[in-house]
Amino acid sequence: MSSLIQASQDKQRAPMNRTLTLDGEDRARLAPRILQQLPSEPLSTPPIGTIRGDCLKVAKFLPQDFVDLLILDPPYNLNKSFNGRKFSRRTVDEYAIWLDEVVCTLKPLLKKTASIYICGDWLSSASIFTVASSHFVVQNRITWEREKGRGAKSNWKNSSEDIWFCTMSEDYTFNVDSVKLRRKVIAPYRNGDGTPKDWEATKEGNFRDTHPSNIWTDITIPFWSMPENTDHPTQKSEKSIAKLILASTNSGGFVLDPFLGSGTTSVVAKKLGRKYLGIELDEEYSLLAEKRLEIAEFEPEIQGFSDGVFWERNTLATQQKGISNNAKSNREQLPLLNF
Repeated sequence: MSSLIQASQDKQRAPMNRTLTLDGEDRARLAPRILQQLPSEPLSTPPIGTIRGDCLKVAKFLPQDFVDLLILDPPYNLNKSFNGRKFSRRTVDEYAIWLDEVVCTLKPLLKKTASIYICGDWLSSASIFTVASSHFVVQNRITWEREKGRGAKSNWKNSSEDIWFCTMSEDYTFNVDSVKLRRKVIAPYRNGDGTPKDWEATKEGNFRDTHPSNIWTDITIPFWSMPENTDHPTQKSEKSIAKLILASTNSGGFVLDPFLGSGTTSVVAKKLGRKYLGIELDEEYSLLAEKRLEIAEFEPEIQGFSDGVFWERNTLATQQKGISNNAKSNREQLPLLNF
């Protein structure tokens, strides 16, 4: 029995806890949807769905030049256990060598117009820039705030992480109007005639839609009362991944996540009408991803994203009415993974 299954069975959860778990019926139903055995020959067309395996091995069986967006969220350079699989902290140079092997293996899968986002913390970012700048055009570094942070008694509390924005070339997609942030207006300036100046008055308050910056303070890390939450130790929020997908792909674009975890990238890509492929080494996380994809069929909302804009943390008047009409119209029914 995996450590995640045992922990899920042993853990006593509060009645309001919405953390997504798996039972025996889930595992039996979802297991056939996951590819666990690689084909004998490289594929001519990319599959859609979840592959369980080592991305360095799986990539060799995938066609070249099919990915519009690569979201690379590898283990950070720290000691961490992923359902019993341990990743050990390395020197900055050693981590860079490991990451370079990952990038070199995945790079042939990317279109010449593809975008790449690489996630990391303060330490792994040193290696990320070294590797990314040797393969891609580094466009920017996004820093997002962990609203609680990791406690520390003899150091500054770590309360931020980075996402490096890279592209294969200077020819790439960036839909700036799709990722605007709706902010509360504290000092509402008015025109001479008294009308709002660059803001809108609503019954919930005064708001302004702003262009996205590389500092994100509106991200909530999934926790027990959020329906997207799982027991994965480093789960990204759907809101953060939605920003990347909306900005850097168009409807029908192909998104690849080779370190899928519990499935956030694939789930968001499905909700937003993109094709997706996730690769995950752990069986339990792969099953969680498939369960979340199943739920996305009838629950397409993305918390914190409504009316075509992203809302600041704790400012969305109603908890979540649904994704924008535009995203709904773009969402398409995609086939299960097959070869």
